[in-house]
Amino acid sequence: MRVSAYILVGDPNHLRESVSSYYDHVDRIVLSYDETRTSWTGTPLPVDECLATIRELDRDGKCVDVPGRFARLDENPLDNDTFQRQNALDAASDGADWVIQLDTDEVMLDPAQFFASLRRADATGMSAMDYPARWLYAQVAPGRYLEASTRFWRPSASFPGPLAVRAGTRLRHARQTDTLLYRVDMRPWNTDPHHPRDAPVHEMIPPERAVLHYSWVRDHETIRRKFGWSGHAAHYSLPIVYQRWASRQRHPLRTVLTNPLRRRDWYRLVSVPENAEPS
Repeated sequence: MRVSAYILVGDPNHLRESVSSYYDHVDRIVLSYDETRTSWTGTPLPVDECLATIRELDRDGKCVDVPGRFARLDENPLDNDTFQRQNALDAASDGADWVIQLDTDEVMLDPAQFFASLRRADATGMSAMDYPARWLYAQVAPGRYLEASTRFWRPSASFPGPLAVRAGTRLRHARQTDTLLYRVDMRPWNTDPHHPRDAPVHEMIPPERAVLHYSWVRDHETIRRKFGWSGHAAHYSLPIVYQRWASRQRHPLRTVLTNPLRRRDWYRLVSVPENAEPS
């Protein structure tokens, strides 16, 4: 089973940890970025800084540059997101059976488990694999984070789209596709509130083997820039989004203890070893 990956180059936060977590398990990595070094919304991105980090990691010469023009300012940013991913996926599909779709702020905690699940997905004939991500909202102290959870503080999976798809897959929206999904979750039933309660689960893993998504784990200056370059910039740029994030970061215990009073946006406090190596 030949496996490739693609990277949307532009965000240096957690890039090194992300690529290192799966580098030894893939045959080829496509590096996709806009030739103008700008985002889907036209804001500047530190592409060259990211490329320099990747060059340091690429000891076996697996990485291939595939630049393009993706900052189409007359298009919706999420359409640009999908357009760039499809371009990268098409390039990564060449000579591959499967393609990994991991963003650079997502880190495999247990790569061996991930690729064992992928082999099982391949054996079932499914066309894509949903694999649970634990969504980190903010860092509140060294090694301590607010993590998305259920209302009563149980782990909750996030599935932004399949993290692995068969070569040649067509994307519908961002990473999402309409193909048959092999679904891995952290309990025998669906733990993602954004999916139907009866969504099938084909395989269960413990939370410590999930993917860790450092989604909004940034300093204050960087989180503002991220909100501006995101495909969801129209919503994320609203002042209330940053204000809530900053307040919850400052008051993590209050944030966690008031879970039962909120209809959504629930969190728990977790410890993650700093600079931990994937198992």
